[in-house]
Amino acid sequence: MVFLRRTLLLRYLLLSTTLALLLFISSLWLPQGEQRDCGSVWQPCLTYYSQTPLAPPILDEWVESNEAPPLIKECPGQSFQARKLLQYLRSSLAEDGEDILLEPYLLSWDQLLNFMESLGTMVSLFSQKVREKTELIRALSLKRSLESKSGGSSGLQTPAAFGLKTGVYRSVRSMVEAELKAGVVNFSYRTDSGCRTLLRLHRSLLWLKMMLQGLSEGPDSEGRFKTPGELSRDAYKVALAPHHPWMLRQAAEIVFLALPDREYFLHLVCVQKQEEATPVLHIIIHALSVVHTRTQRLLAKYNMLELP
Repeated sequence: MVFLRRTLLLRYLLLSTTLALLLFISSLWLPQGEQRDCGSVWQPCLTYYSQTPLAPPILDEWVESNEAPPLIKECPGQSFQARKLLQYLRSSLAEDGEDILLEPYLLSWDQLLNFMESLGTMVSLFSQKVREKTELIRALSLKRSLESKSGGSSGLQTPAAFGLKTGVYRSVRSMVEAELKAGVVNFSYRTDSGCRTLLRLHRSLLWLKMMLQGLSEGPDSEGRFKTPGELSRDAYKVALAPHHPWMLRQAAEIVFLALPDREYFLHLVCVQKQEEATPVLHIIIHALSVVHTRTQRLLAKYNMLELP
């Protein structure tokens, strides 16, 4: 009886510790620091994660029509819709071949958040922090729009699209130039600027893209498919881990273990078999790659790839 009580107590303690850790990391999911911040007891430097993110490929522009390809089906009964994601991604490509329009870009993230939140409670803890990033950019745009229309006074009304259609937050380039001119971007310490927030979303987009890339691939030489947890871990090491503190990197492992199986991911894009999923995922991955590449070039042009 005593042994049984001790066993149950240890299990409860382990569960409580795990939940407390998850609650702690939910406020830290997106990159907040840099690799040079490591070296303390709480954040040791691990070369295991010190990988250089892969440079985005130079892609031809995505020239699909305004409608999603017939291959991409509408999925009734679920919040994530790959068709809408593709339409928003394409709409975010400015006609100059270089810029990204922020209104459809953020709408794309709304769909990606639906995708993340479909993966379970643990991932939802993290997706909430991503949602805060999209809301921050919209709030900054709304504030600037209200100030420009009312001579600096704020208002309670909410303009259409948060001022993203015509204001200085219309595109990535216009936002970067406006915030640099206003002095709200700092290259030495953290500020809640749209540029810094976009950089965090940009890194997370790479993580999602790389994870989907893994899901689109076939089995290894032994006929085994990698699990979504393994694919997410591999993508995380490249896209996000170099920018996360040690404790968060360890806690992320728990989330990877809790991800659903591959079949669940296939159902999210309305297919039943891997053979059906591969061409669908390739279309989505290509669209994500074009948007990511443009954003990468713009941030690099203004030396904003390492904002603290």
